[in-house]
Parts: sequence; C-alpha cells; structure tokens
Amino acid sequence: MAKKVVASLQSSGKDFAKVIRMGKSAKTGAYTFKEEIIPTDQVKGYFDKK
Repeated sequence: MAKKVVASLQSSGKDFAKVIRMGKSAKTGAYTFKEEIIPTDQVKGYFDKK
C-alpha cells in the first residue's frame, strides 16, 4: 500500500512541496512542528508570513 501512496505523490509531486514550520509554545516552552503540503509557487509566501 505504501508504494501506491508514494507513486501517486510522485506523479504530481513536482507541483507540491512539503513544508515544516517550527514554533515554540508560550506556555510550556516546548517546540511544536506544523507540516503542510502546499503548491511550490506559494512556498516563499508561506515562510514570509508569520
């Protein structure tokens, strides 16, 4: 089953990018990570906004 998922991402994978943003919790001080898959033309805008 994993091969089918990877194959489906590879067919349209050039149009999308997986981005991971790291943040720090104000309450606990622990680091949190947020993962998203977005179109490649929106990557710079994703990291510019805060």
